[in-house]
Amino acid sequence: MLRVNNISFNYKINKPVLKGFNLSITAGEHLCVMGESGCGKSTLLKVIYGLVDLNKGEIFWKDERVFGPKKHLVPGFESFKYVAQDFDLMPYISVSENIQKFLSRFHPEESKKRTEELLEVIQMTAFANTMVKNLSGGQKQRVAIARALAKEPQLLLLDEPFGQIDNFKKNSLRRNLFSYLKEKNIACIVATHDKDDALSFADKLIIIKDNKIIENESPIEIYNNPKEKYIAALFDDVNEIIINNKKVLLYPHQIKVAENIEKYTTLSKVLNSYYKGSYWLIEADFNGQIVFFNHSSAIKKSAEIYLEIRANF
Repeated sequence: MLRVNNISFNYKINKPVLKGFNLSITAGEHLCVMGESGCGKSTLLKVIYGLVDLNKGEIFWKDERVFGPKKHLVPGFESFKYVAQDFDLMPYISVSENIQKFLSRFHPEESKKRTEELLEVIQMTAFANTMVKNLSGGQKQRVAIARALAKEPQLLLLDEPFGQIDNFKKNSLRRNLFSYLKEKNIACIVATHDKDDALSFADKLIIIKDNKIIENESPIEIYNNPKEKYIAALFDDVNEIIINNKKVLLYPHQIKVAENIEKYTTLSKVLNSYYKGSYWLIEADFNGQIVFFNHSSAIKKSAEIYLEIRANF
């Protein structure tokens, strides 16, 4: 339904932000966009929504071309909704009133029911009558998402949608929101730094580096077969080490303390142990190279161990 064809964009001459982007999504499909800060994630959402004009390329929704502000007095494509990081809510009215502003005044019962439904999705039923100016940043973020969903857009664009939300709320909210989008067959593009947005909920994932798309695949494929350290580091700590004269990338869970030391000849020395809650992250010197691996308990500093590599290379 969405086709982005060879688009390029720059705010300043000779300083491109997006270079030769191509991507597509279908109805109800969820796409996640990842990359380091400043790589162009937020700009991509603005371009797709029609907030800025392209320097090159075309964007289509079905058979209709998406244009920027040069063609539209009020920027923004009608079938899309965009939730930026600044929220743009009305502070002096209630949470419910912010959502209802986008619903029909001629069908009050239907509007009320829809508002209650969205309050459940964002887990803020108890705050229905609270004035928005009295909410926390994370609560405002959730109201902004509900408001964007009020008229059930065909495509929802989310810029760091859970960035200000507490961890204990984030996971359940994510499940609620993405399940709701799938149920309503609403396509979604999420720009994020959070690996859980991509690995658990995205159908497709694109990685941006140096203002270009360097990966466009399923999250499982990209996670299991990272082409370079930059990609792997978006998901976890990553070890880039030389084994048998070959450079390999290893996540900490792919290295463990060997049980049968007769099979291993490289002795490693423990440098530090870092508590991570359900496990310890161990830092060690592996044949002159620093490696990190997960372990069930702390290991005494300077202890000598053998390591087993559990990766195919």
